[in-house]
Amino acid sequence: MANSNSRKKKVLLFYNPNSGSGMFKNNLDLIISKFQAKKTMVIPVRAGKGDMLEFALQDMDQQEYAKILIAGGDGTINICVNAMIRSGIDLPIAIFPSGTANDFAYYFDIPSEIGAMTDIALGNSFTYADVGKVNDKFFINVAAMGTLVDVSQKTDPDVKNTLGIISYYLKGITEVPNLKPTIVRLASDEYTGEENMYFMLIMNGRSAGGFKRISPNAVINDGLLDVMLFREMPLIDFAPLLISVLQGNHTENKNVLFFRTSKLKLESDVDISTDIDGEKGEKFPLTFEVLQKRLKVLTKFNDMPGAIW
Repeated sequence: MANSNSRKKKVLLFYNPNSGSGMFKNNLDLIISKFQAKKTMVIPVRAGKGDMLEFALQDMDQQEYAKILIAGGDGTINICVNAMIRSGIDLPIAIFPSGTANDFAYYFDIPSEIGAMTDIALGNSFTYADVGKVNDKFFINVAAMGTLVDVSQKTDPDVKNTLGIISYYLKGITEVPNLKPTIVRLASDEYTGEENMYFMLIMNGRSAGGFKRISPNAVINDGLLDVMLFREMPLIDFAPLLISVLQGNHTENKNVLFFRTSKLKLESDVDISTDIDGEKGEKFPLTFEVLQKRLKVLTKFNDMPGAIW
């Protein structure tokens, strides 16, 4: 009788053909050939309208699959992880970062070269990652709320793919004079109070929107979320704050409320735009919690926190 390892001769590939510059799509045959050389069958599922991924996962026999490959940006990974959790799938994931910002992949130092990505995906080294939960949805990297959320949601997808993260910067600069503060109520064991905010981030990873040091000390499997609220401030304070954000020391700024927590509730009397991993998010009120070490993410190192060989 074959053992369980010998049965795992398939990998599911969930890919977004519209992400980024098309780098992954142009190398799809190469990737499949490398897996087939290892006698592993690649089962592709194309991202798009409909529920094909949900159908594939609900019908999956996990004993036959070694891992799930995800090609795209944070939004694509988000879709796949949400579907995996809903279907009770607990397979390791391998990331092919081919989106605009790829912040989740950045945390794990996933390379940008297709051959190096594939080598990691073919390997068996992984580290654990937490998954954030907000209301009934899950997120891998960041949940954001406030006026600036409209920046990414209003940016044309074609512009995102052409200009990459620069498009967010350019759009964000044009929105600064129009910022309007919003009153929000926070409740957690670490901090409870009312704040007049411009913008807020609930971080699982370390970078967001291409800002590499937005949460430089975050640990992705510590069971905690990093909360950053940017308070209402005079326009003259924006430039120094931006410099602090680029340097990664903005949590010490007087205009920033920062704390770490495993549970948080947010309420407001007005409608506030929200974003989850770069896509439109949940409506207020918001309840956050953490699914600690829910994901296994394939990596190239064995010295990351939680790494397994």
